[in-house]
Amino acid sequence: MNKLLKGIATVIALVFAVQVSAQDTITITSSIFDHHGMVPEENSAYGANTSIDLSWSDLPAGTQSLALICDDPIVVDIGMMDSPFVHWVVYNIPASASGLPGGMSADAEPNIAGLDGLVNGNNGLGRPGYFGPRPPANGQLHAYHFRVYALDADLDLEPGLNKDQLLEAIDGHVLGTGMLMGHYERKE
Repeated sequence: MNKLLKGIATVIALVFAVQVSAQDTITITSSIFDHHGMVPEENSAYGANTSIDLSWSDLPAGTQSLALICDDPIVVDIGMMDSPFVHWVVYNIPASASGLPGGMSADAEPNIAGLDGLVNGNNGLGRPGYFGPRPPANGQLHAYHFRVYALDADLDLEPGLNKDQLLEAIDGHVLGTGMLMGHYERKE
């Protein structure tokens, strides 16, 4: 009986692993850092707080729109906060877009050629737009997950959504995801 339960658990784990990995198929890059690279000072809230550029490829068939969430889960791991701090929420991104330009306006509805309808949702400060890394100056390395969601519908969501509201709105519409991770630490 023990062998049977272990076998069933192994099969369930494999099926779950395949389902999870099958979703993370979008390739995301930036011209300013590689996956697991360091976010430049200019793109931190200690610097100019300039949003990073992103490019993506390998969108799943049927993608109608895209969304982006950037957060820092390390704040939970080190006991600073109960949930990841949200640095950027963007949605209503047209499926025809191949990325986001660097230095985007923090306006809720920035006017960007080729990105009609794009909305900067509310970050962890309750404001629209990008808020760059700003961990305490304790030398702790933080991780910033820039996750793109490919959606099966153009949901035309209203401005003002935060991460939780966006995740609720896109629930059941996610065809695939991808993530670019950057790191930042403040030593002084």
